[in-house]
Amino acid sequence: MEIATSLQQIPSSYIREILAAASDKNVISLAGGLPDEKTFPIDLMKATLEGLSDMPEVFQYGATAGYGPLLTFLNTYFELPESHMAMVCTGSQQGLDLIARAYVNPGDKVVMEAPSYLGAMQVFGLVQADMVTVPQTEFGPDLTALETCFAEQSPKMFYAVPDFHNPTGVCWSLETRQQVAALCIKYKVALIEDAPYRELRFAGDALPLVSDFCPQNSIVLRSFSKIASPGLRIGVVTGKRSYIEPMVKVKQGADLHSSVPMQALLLGLLEHKDFDQHIDTIRSLYKSRYETLFSELQQKLPEGCELNAVDGGMFVWVTLPECDTFALAKSLLSNGVAVVPSPVFYPKPESADAALRLNFTNATNEELAEAVTRLAAGLREQLSAVTNQEVPVFV
Repeated sequence: MEIATSLQQIPSSYIREILAAASDKNVISLAGGLPDEKTFPIDLMKATLEGLSDMPEVFQYGATAGYGPLLTFLNTYFELPESHMAMVCTGSQQGLDLIARAYVNPGDKVVMEAPSYLGAMQVFGLVQADMVTVPQTEFGPDLTALETCFAEQSPKMFYAVPDFHNPTGVCWSLETRQQVAALCIKYKVALIEDAPYRELRFAGDALPLVSDFCPQNSIVLRSFSKIASPGLRIGVVTGKRSYIEPMVKVKQGADLHSSVPMQALLLGLLEHKDFDQHIDTIRSLYKSRYETLFSELQQKLPEGCELNAVDGGMFVWVTLPECDTFALAKSLLSNGVAVVPSPVFYPKPESADAALRLNFTNATNEELAEAVTRLAAGLREQLSAVTNQEVPVFV
């Protein structure tokens, strides 16, 4: 049986492939966006886990929008206005899929920054959207390019990760947030704000959500995979009721509802008196690992490589002199370190600047230091082959 045309156009995920290779115990992986399993708050969930046996109602079919007590909690937790609602989904990735299926027709224009989140490109590719990109600066999207895009192409939505962007780690400035919101209102473009890393800030002050400045023009995707556990598969989509209700219909046809026992477990975790301390512990751990990775990269990267500091999240983006980043990633893997090359984060890979995405949350400080040693050696070898000359090292 022939697969659907939309699926034929979706390339296999490079990240899936490299994660499989990175499972080798001799490979230090900086590739996947995995939280450290040691941070999973299992102790905080034990009481609720044990109590589920006394809650037979959560093992019955549930409401598509979500477990009632959890939704009530989230309305207060997220300070949602009365005109808005929350819908629980099976990871925020499903929320993104539901948005695409509810709102995007083949050929509709969806704007995103370049580079952008691979999972979003896969979702929009499956509904045959026309993905249009705008460049990114250290403060967020290029605002001039964004307004030109909105004015000339009349897109349906703008998908963005403003807090600790995947893959670059960029966090939008307050001014950029306000101006993007104003542009979305002016040109009637829906903002799809993906916020899976927002709680992972370990430096600087928290900034408002972009959607706070355009609440009637936005949908927010939130995830508990990074601060609780990916295995729970619980995400939340919020927005005005008229935006979310069509997605509830799509979800009903997709899976009826997300796991009710897992929603009850999440509620118990969120209500636990030590949950805030748990978040602080994660931030402290990831800050330490980030500082190790950043320091090692600064000391060991060959000349011509550049990296920017981040204030949170899970990734560092390293730009390189022009080279074949796929060949480099393959070579580095054979040298015992897994990374993700930049082209996988672009709808048009041929337009990608040479760069690597590095994750710092799922390796120890010692492993990160060794990984950078291997990475730097591999880079020098690759870049020397390109320039046919020895590449010096910063000291």
